Amino acid sequence: MKFNLLLYLWMSVAMCAAQNGVVLHRQAIHFTIPDETGRIDFVIADTVLREKKPVFLWCQGSLPVPLFCEIENYGYYFLGGGITNFNYQAIVKKYHLVVISMPETPVEGPASNLNTAYHYVPDRWQPNNYLPAYLQADYLENYVQRAEKVGDFLKKQAWVDTSRMVVAGHSQGAKVATKIALNNPTVTHLGLFGANPFGRADQFIREARLDAQLGRISWAKADSIMNTHYQFFQIAHHPDSSQLNPTYRSWRTFSETFYDDWLQLNIPLYLAYGTEDRTADLCDIIPLLFIEKGKSNLTLKRYPGLEHNFFEVNAQGKADYEKAHWPEVMDAFLAWIR
Repeated sequence: MKFNLLLYLWMSVAMCAAQNGVVLHRQAIHFTIPDETGRIDFVIADTVLREKKPVFLWCQGSLPVPLFCEIENYGYYFLGGGITNFNYQAIVKKYHLVVISMPETPVEGPASNLNTAYHYVPDRWQPNNYLPAYLQADYLENYVQRAEKVGDFLKKQAWVDTSRMVVAGHSQGAKVATKIALNNPTVTHLGLFGANPFGRADQFIREARLDAQLGRISWAKADSIMNTHYQFFQIAHHPDSSQLNPTYRSWRTFSETFYDDWLQLNIPLYLAYGTEDRTADLCDIIPLLFIEKGKSNLTLKRYPGLEHNFFEVNAQGKADYEKAHWPEVMDAFLAWIR
C-alpha cells in the first residue's frame, strides 16, 4: 500500500511537471515526461507559453552534453544542444523551439561532472568514461522513440499550432531528424546540417584514402587504417555485439545509409554542409539521386571553406574558432522555411 502511494505521488508530480514545465535560469522551460525507462526531459527555449505557435524540434549532435552546463565562477550556461551557436531567438519568434535532453543525461550538468568538452561523466578525472546507462541508451531507435513521445505530448497542448512542424538536426542529430520525419506525417519541413548520407563508418575510409592521395600518409598506412575499420564494422554488426559492448549498437544503428530515407520523403528537405567536412563529402551526389527519381523537394546549400561545425579552417586545416558561421547558416535555413 505504501509503495503504491509513493508511486502515485511520483506520477502526480511528474505529470504536473510535464503539463506546466519549470523555468530554468530564466532561459528555458523544462518538461519531464514519464517513460517506461524512467523519464524523458526536454526544454522549450522560452519562459512563457502564451502564444500559439508551431514546433521547431532541434536534434542535437552526439555525446552526453547537458542542456545547461555549470561553468565555474559563472553559473549555469545554456547550451541547448547547440542552439546558442546561432541566433535562436529568431526561431523563438515564430516557433516553439524544442530540444530533447540526451538520454540518461541530466538537463543541468554540474561542473564536478563535466569533462573539458562539457560531456557529462561520473568522474571528471576520468573524462572518457561515460555513464553505463547512457552507453546502453545511445542508439538511433531510442532517440527516435523519445522524440515521438515528446511530439505526442506537444500535439495535445493548446499553445501548439499543429499545422506546421519543422525538424532539424546537426551531425548525429541529422540522422535522428531524418527518422522522425520519415515516421511522422505531421513534419512539414526537414533541415539537415553536416549530415553523412551513408551513415557514419564510411567517412573514416574516405579520410584515409584522401590522406594517402594527398601524400599525408603512405598507401600502406591507409590500407592498414581501412582494414582496421572494416574489422570494427564487422564486429559491430555481429548479432551478439551489443552484449559485448553497448557502443557497438550505437555504431551499427547510426552507420546505416540515410539517403534512401531522404528519397522516400516528399516534404521540403534542406541539406547544408561545409566543403571541408569529410563527414558530408558525399552530400554532393545527393542531387543526382533526386534527379534520377524525378524529385524536386531537395535544396542543397554548400558552404565553401567551412568544417563540420561551420567554422572556417586555417592553413593547417584546423577549425578557427574565432570565425564561426552558424548564425548565417541558420538564418539561411529560416529564410528557406519562410
